[in-house]
Amino acid sequence: MAEKDGVLQGIWETIKTIVYALLIAGLFRTLLFQPFWIPSGSMKDTLLIGDFLFVNKMAYGYSYASCPSIRIPALGVDIGADDFCGVFQGDRSSPDYEGGDRFLGGQPDRGDVVVFRHPVTGRDFIKRLIGLPGDRIQMKEGHLFINDEPTQVVDAGIFEEVFAPQGPQGLRPRCSNGAVGLGAVCEKRLSIETLPNGVEHHILNIGTQTFDDTGVYTVPEGYYFFMGDNRDNSRDSRESQASGGVGFVPYEDIVGRADRVMFSSAGRSMLYFWTWRADRFFKKIE
Repeated sequence: MAEKDGVLQGIWETIKTIVYALLIAGLFRTLLFQPFWIPSGSMKDTLLIGDFLFVNKMAYGYSYASCPSIRIPALGVDIGADDFCGVFQGDRSSPDYEGGDRFLGGQPDRGDVVVFRHPVTGRDFIKRLIGLPGDRIQMKEGHLFINDEPTQVVDAGIFEEVFAPQGPQGLRPRCSNGAVGLGAVCEKRLSIETLPNGVEHHILNIGTQTFDDTGVYTVPEGYYFFMGDNRDNSRDSRESQASGGVGFVPYEDIVGRADRVMFSSAGRSMLYFWTWRADRFFKKIE
């Protein structure tokens, strides 16, 4: 009998340990940092497919979007932050809605690399913050204008990568040097763009695209305007939500700021150690 009680006690202690571990992990992810894999090339060359980073949730305070999402397509699991914490979400049907609120809220800075929830699909996106509330944003011949002033852009040569499937999805890059074969060099024009507050970052250009020339986007109060650094291969705030883009992003949909790449793998799996990019480990995001 004593032996049976000892086994039951051991099982109970194991269960408690697992529960405590899950609670601690959930608290860590909700309040401090959220892991994030880069799935696409929209932020090249700042972020590459296969980069792994932690999103700093403390940077801008907390909203419903700070709650974790659990998505396991193979098992049909799709639980969003609004399922966990939707009670804290603002009423977007209200005419008085202006982007929602945050607890201990801080304002993001222009040029920050930010993870946010897509206002419609709820999927996590990562882009660079370009437009603040009240800003006028426009593209003219591929050049970014903020409040009717052009950003400073300096040529930085050519960004090169191998034309081959990238990441778990096997995505192939787009090239400015035309159609190239597998294993060939894929090129894009590389520039350094300086935003009005002095933030410098790389941008890539493939060629003339639809969103190289746009109308003026006036960012509403409580909303933000985001763009990918790989300008010609990014679905972002230049494209409306009705067309599958991001549109303006409410303040409360922001998850946090990306500060540093922790790990990077160019292969279809992080277990393929021969594809690890050691030069990107702990790389600061600028």
